[in-house]
Amino acid sequence: MKRTVFIAVVALSLMLNVNAQKIKGSDTVLPLSQKEAESYMKSNSSAAVMVTGGGSGVGISALLAGTTDIAQSSRKIKFDERQKLQQGGKSVKEVIIAHDALSIIVHPSNKVGKLTREQLESIFTGKITNWKEVGGDDLKNIPYSRETSSGTYEFFKESVLKNKNFVNGIMSMPATGAIVQSVSQTKGAIGYIGLAYLNKAVKAIHVSYDGGKTFTEPSVANAKNKTYPVVRALYYYYEAKSEATVKPFIDYILSDVGQKIVAETGFITLN
Repeated sequence: MKRTVFIAVVALSLMLNVNAQKIKGSDTVLPLSQKEAESYMKSNSSAAVMVTGGGSGVGISALLAGTTDIAQSSRKIKFDERQKLQQGGKSVKEVIIAHDALSIIVHPSNKVGKLTREQLESIFTGKITNWKEVGGDDLKNIPYSRETSSGTYEFFKESVLKNKNFVNGIMSMPATGAIVQSVSQTKGAIGYIGLAYLNKAVKAIHVSYDGGKTFTEPSVANAKNKTYPVVRALYYYYEAKSEATVKPFIDYILSDVGQKIVAETGFITLN
């Protein structure tokens, strides 16, 4: 009897996975989508939502391949990606679900607590190689980056580096959590992450985009009052023909309940 029940449970699980709404892409958006999905399924017993990461580019590629219903992205879709989707006969819709304050992090023991955009550019492009050049200890800096498929990589390169290339041989990490872990364990390290991943194992840098006149820390409050300069939108992309399938879940995220989860996860709500 127990074996029969077990087989029935497995069969039901497999059936739910087959029929589940699939969300794939950005590691930044991943914890938010997971919490939204958990809450949504609790209030909708017949709903099944599967969420996986891999990077914004991976999610958009999956949308093109037809292997995901929603691509979650921490950057806007590129022109060539939209073209490929159109060439594949796919009309894509865009929804902003939240905002994020991109956070620059260092090891907690690092004396440096503030950097200008220009100094960050010089560190990540290899012009500045020692922390003493920006007021820190005589210690080699070790920059960490996300992989090129990451939307966070794309946004950081565009906003902070002004589209200049990262230094050759930069430590590229497959996920945001790996950057947090590496920076927390390496005294000379510096990296960049989504605000929701910020914790006490690392130190957030105060950033200036006005040549050093004002330095602001990454926080929800500073993102909302527009004093923190490195803020981006977080997106969902889906096929127009799938709207009836995906809209109930997206509407849930945009609702007061869903936006409360946005705030609880550490991101910035839409209002």
